[in-house]
Amino acid sequence: MKFAVLSFPGSNCEKDSFYALKDVIAEEVSLVSYQAESLAGFDAVVVPGGFSYGDYLRSGALARFAPIIPALKEFAAAGKPVLGICNGFQILTEAGLLPGTLQKNIGGKFVCRQQKLVVKNAASPFSTRYQAGQVITLPIAHGDGNYYADEKTLQELEENGQIIFKYQDNPNGSLKNIAGITNKTGNVLGMMPHPERAVEEILGSADGVQLFQSLIAHFEVAAHE
Repeated sequence: MKFAVLSFPGSNCEKDSFYALKDVIAEEVSLVSYQAESLAGFDAVVVPGGFSYGDYLRSGALARFAPIIPALKEFAAAGKPVLGICNGFQILTEAGLLPGTLQKNIGGKFVCRQQKLVVKNAASPFSTRYQAGQVITLPIAHGDGNYYADEKTLQELEENGQIIFKYQDNPNGSLKNIAGITNKTGNVLGMMPHPERAVEEILGSADGVQLFQSLIAHFEVAAHE
């Protein structure tokens, strides 16, 4: 499976994702510049965390106009997997690939800590190696992680099983304790916690490994259908 990890001006987590995929998950991976205009040849895309364009205007608002975004939208529309982590989640909402938005944390403070999550949907392409209701630990590091959507959207997310992860102890004020959601077709996941920073026990948790393993297993099954 060949992964593309996007890199925007201000990104600072792209190498975390690159080395997690290359050295721990042992998959083929390439860094792809925001200036690229094609994602041909890739099987999955990671939109990493950081502070794209310095978070000017609001997080992810400028990155949505980068040259790579039309290709990312085509990639997602083709049903291929896209994973947006932290700032990547914010970019996906700004680009219209996921519903809702990420606002300032309640209290206005940046939060950086290990965070317990509850797996709400273990049937998505990103979560089959977990169990429904399982509590996992992933690190968070964000100032704009407060997920907001209108009541109709929140109801649809619940009814469609689009909420994949919830916070066990809400650190930012996200409605419904939402930590990660997918689009309706399930191939685009945005999440504020960092699975790429939780791939070895020495990092404090290896609970992020199963997310990448789930995605790879889903790809392998789809490739043989």
